[in-house]
This record gives sequence, structure tokens and C-alpha cells, in this order.
Amino acid sequence: MASICSEFQDCEKEKSTSTGYRFKEEKQLCAPLRRLYNLNKRKAFAAFVSSKREAGPEAGSSQYWRCCGFTFTEHATVHRHVARTHAGEIQRLAWAHYELTLSREEEDDAQPGEESSSENFSAWMPDISHIPEEQLENGPGKVLLYYKYCHVEDPHIICAWQTALCQRLRLTGKVRLSSEGINGTVGGTRVATEVYVDAMCSHPHFHMVKEDFKTSDGGPRCFPELKVGVFKEIVPMGLDPEVLSYRLAGAHLEPEEFHKEVETLLAEGDEHSDTVLLDCRNFYESKIGQFSGCLAPDIRKFSYFPDYVDKNLELFRDKKVLMYCTGGIRCERGSAYLCSKNVCKEVYQLKGGIHKYLERFPDGFYRGKLFVFDERYAISTNDDVIGVCRYCAHPWDRYQLCTTRFCRQLVLSCPACRSEGRTACCLGCAAGGARRKEECQCTDGRPRIPQDVMENDKLLL
Repeated sequence: MASICSEFQDCEKEKSTSTGYRFKEEKQLCAPLRRLYNLNKRKAFAAFVSSKREAGPEAGSSQYWRCCGFTFTEHATVHRHVARTHAGEIQRLAWAHYELTLSREEEDDAQPGEESSSENFSAWMPDISHIPEEQLENGPGKVLLYYKYCHVEDPHIICAWQTALCQRLRLTGKVRLSSEGINGTVGGTRVATEVYVDAMCSHPHFHMVKEDFKTSDGGPRCFPELKVGVFKEIVPMGLDPEVLSYRLAGAHLEPEEFHKEVETLLAEGDEHSDTVLLDCRNFYESKIGQFSGCLAPDIRKFSYFPDYVDKNLELFRDKKVLMYCTGGIRCERGSAYLCSKNVCKEVYQLKGGIHKYLERFPDGFYRGKLFVFDERYAISTNDDVIGVCRYCAHPWDRYQLCTTRFCRQLVLSCPACRSEGRTACCLGCAAGGARRKEECQCTDGRPRIPQDVMENDKLLL
């Protein structure tokens, strides 16, 4: 009986024991890596069948296959048997060879003279052979938040690299790529996130440094899965990046500079009417935390921000605008849009966003929680609670999802109210009225694009 070909023997020796995790990863592969995996699966299947082949007793006689005590004389029958009985073994062999292909910079299905996707990014994969698997799967965890605006020639190759990198490091989270750059938030163990930061900083396309990453306590359980994809924009604003470029953004202020500006604004109070402190986030974010004295638009999505600016343009005319958001990325294009209107005296944005500000000023002018887009919902550096319960107005700032089947909006309901069954976001949902996600009385009762009011050249907050 022939043995499995040597390259698959090597893979069999090297394959990981955590096969359940591998099979989950298989389902998450992006298109280029999926093709590469399927190629290796076909090879593994063919090699396994070949290993069961035996020659007839006489020269020139037909070949046959022996497996599990059965003798097969036709290709079709042995193939059906292997597919039904040995699927797990084929999967393990395929995955092991797939990983070996990436690590050795080999891709057997590449056409002559062409580089395969794995060959294009395998040089960017870090060597983690010295790191025990345990340190990638267990231990203290972190969540990273970052972005980088830069030209990306082929975002699909970067997508394949990011998918492979995150899977290898057992990271979960969300990464958006486009021709204008990358935007991500990922969770993993402390060791895994450190390796990820090093890999990003050493990548020739992005020229990132460690200070570009915002870090908070968390881990892989902060996200239900890993999602990596290519989009038109790395932050969904609804405007073509070729029409509104991040290069038009307002000037960056370091946290120390921004702190001084806010300090001056608050010290002068109403008389300092030539400055607007603008929150670029959604209403449910500013509801539980914001800078003192800010203008926080009552919008549900960042894609509504351009319409908000257009509808409230007079608020910004001849003003100095100080903008901020969670990590800085929304301000890049939000400030670019505001600058394109040519009504502001000056436009500035907080470099690194609230995240970096809180690292320098945990008890500064930002009060309350910082909303984050993962299953923690919020992080904090001070004890202030500025949110209130939806039902009784008691101070409360811990979000949970509306418990109706279709709505799934975030709701602030304190323990006392929840104990009485008040777990829906509105009375309509409580009565079972919502039939689509985020479409209920909460949405119907809020103007899509609010108009904020000026009186005697002062903003009414």
C-alpha cells in the first residue's frame, strides 16, 4: 500500500491539535485564502486516495484500493467512501498543508510568471514559532483601536494578509480596508496584540508607529467573531473618498493642546461664542459620555453627519471648530467635509480621539463613559455617570440591547426597571410593534437630521 505523499506526511506531523478552532477558521477565510485552502483540500483528498491504492498481482493488471477492510475497484466508489468516512482526516491534512504553504511562501496553483496572493503577503507574516499556543489563546487580554489613511494599491491582498494574520494570532474583531487605508479594532491576548502591533508597524504600506494604536483592557471575547472586508470607505460616511479626501481634513491638535482649548472655552463660557466644541459621534455615544460644553448632534449614524452640517451650516459660520470622536477617524473626514463648506474660521480635530485624550487626562474635561463598538459597550476612567435610565431617569449608563426580537437597539434601563420587565427601548417595542431592526418609536420619534438652534448668536444646548 502506498503511503501519503511526503509533503502531506510532513504536514501530518506538524498539524495543530486544536482542530475545532481550525475548522471555525476555515469558514471565515476571505475569497483568496478560501481558494488556496480548497486547492490544498483537493490535494489532501487525492493524496489520501492514492495512499490506499494497490497494484494487481500481475504486471499490467488493474489497480484497486483497500481501505477500512474494503476493496474498491472503481474511482467513484473509493472517492465516496473517503468523502463519507475520512472527512475529518482530509480536513486536518488540508489545513496543515494550507498553513505550511503560507509559511513557506509556496502556492502550487499559481500560474507561471504570476505571484499568488499568499506569496504577496507571506513575507509580512510574523514568526510566532517561539510563542506557545497557550499564550495566544489564554491570559490577560487587550483591545486595539487604530486606523491609517494612506493609498492602498490592492486592498484585497491586504485583506487576505489581515485575515491570515488575525487568525494566526487568534484575534477577533473588525477590520475595514479600502484604497484609502485601513481601520480596525481587534481583541486578543496581550502577547497576540503585541505581535499584531509589531506586524502592522513593520508593514511597508502603512508606516505606522506604536503610538497610532489605542489600547484598553479586553480580549478576544469582546467580539463574537473576526470580520475583515474591503469597502469603499474605511469609515462609512456615504461620500466617495475620491470626491472628499481625508487630505482636506482639519489641523490635528495633540491632547495637551486640545485640553487647553477646551479649558479656555469653558473659562470664558457664553462670552466665548466664536468657538464650537463639536462631537462627531452618534447620539447613543454622547449620551453616556462627552466633553463639557460640547455640541452633540442627535444623529444615529455617522453617514448622517454631512446632512447635519448642511442643515446647521449657520452654527459654524465664522467659528473656530474643535472636533472630536472616539479614536480620531471620523474627525478626519468629518472635518474635511466641514472645511469643504468654507464657512468656518478654523477647523481642528483631536488627534487620537477621546481614547488618547483619556490616556493623558483621565480626570480631564471628558466626563462619563467612552462608548466602544464591541460587547463591552463602554470603558471609563472616571466615576461620573451622565446617562439616565430610559424609564425612571435614574443615573445609569450601562447599555443593553432591546430585548424585542427585531429591534436590537441599545437601551439604558436600570436594574430596578429591568426587574419590572422594562427591557425594551420604547413602548412600541414593549408592545411587540417593531418588525425591523432599529425601526420603532425610538427612530420614528427622532428627526433623522436635527436642526440645532441659535439665539442671540449663542447655541442653545
